[in-house]
Amino acid sequence: MNVARSAAMAVLVCAGVGLSACSTLTVKDRQGYLVDDALVASVQPGIDNRDSVMGTLGRPSFTGQFDQKDWYYVSRNTRQPAFSDPKPTEQTVVHVRFDEAGNVAAVERTGMERVASINPMNDETPTLGRDRGFFQEIFGNIGAVGSTRGTAGGDVTNPQ
Repeated sequence: MNVARSAAMAVLVCAGVGLSACSTLTVKDRQGYLVDDALVASVQPGIDNRDSVMGTLGRPSFTGQFDQKDWYYVSRNTRQPAFSDPKPTEQTVVHVRFDEAGNVAAVERTGMERVASINPMNDETPTLGRDRGFFQEIFGNIGAVGSTRGTAGGDVTNPQ
């Protein structure tokens, strides 16, 4: 009896330790550009140009979609608790805008206020059209294949 009780206690202790390890497991990750505040501060509007920005900050994370006058340097830190999606904890976006001559017109730095939270509606995308159930999707075409109903040319088997 004493051995069974000890074994049961050992199993409970191991299960408790295992479950607590899963709940405290957190993965931290850094993505994108590593922002150096001194280097970003050294980029000055009216003084620097594309080449000097490339030499100071390096290649941008991405450029503007419609023209090449906007350069973006994006840095993001995320934290992912066990069994869940990663959540951003810190984000920095350095936006360098150039004028027509290729000189720096503006340098803007933003943070977490630009992070958008997108919440899909019940994990479904609303679409136009009929709302068909599971069985209608599976068995809806029975009898319609090979049928001439609704064809523009009339009855194919009896042409007139």
